[in-house]
Amino acid sequence: MKKFAIILGLFISSTSVAMAQQGDVEAGKQKSQVCAACHGPNGVSPTDMYPNLAGQHPKYIYKQLMDFKTASETGGEQGRNNAIMMGQVANLSEQDMKDLAAYFAAQDPAKGDTPEDLIAKGSDLFRRGNPETNIPSCAGCHGPRGNGMGLAAFPDISGQHPAYVISQLENFRSGKRANDPNGMMRGVAEKMTDEEMKLLAEYLHGLY
Repeated sequence: MKKFAIILGLFISSTSVAMAQQGDVEAGKQKSQVCAACHGPNGVSPTDMYPNLAGQHPKYIYKQLMDFKTASETGGEQGRNNAIMMGQVANLSEQDMKDLAAYFAAQDPAKGDTPEDLIAKGSDLFRRGNPETNIPSCAGCHGPRGNGMGLAAFPDISGQHPAYVISQLENFRSGKRANDPNGMMRGVAEKMTDEEMKLLAEYLHGLY
């Protein structure tokens, strides 16, 4: 009985910690008003240079916000260096970030389309990678539909704006963006051609 009580206590404690770490959707909605100009009121960006956040995994959103904040505190030497976002997160608390992550994650994700003539080649690159140049399958980390893996903080990349996807792949390739775990995306992007980046981005826009 004593052992059971200890186990139960540990379970309740871990559950309470998990609940405390969750964001509040309604609070996030209020705090998201400042985000709407770039990311849209519901997280679907009206401009292709900014990412869609609707339906994104909350753990991933939270990590990116934390990385932007780290960059703002280190002059861009650590974290994710982006002048606009570094300014936006400078005064956000961890709870603010959790609330924003919860709100955007709860919104309906964007849906785009892929030109018919690119579907077959795009699908092949996404699912197989390029064995000749050692580009791995995107589906291995982002799933067969590009929906990512929430627990691992691998993002949902389906339905994303092609221009934004290309810009991030280019940033990974150049090393301008370096907040990927163990340099995984930098290792992939440095092997990709401009044509492969464009093909993949167009394919992902219609994947969901």
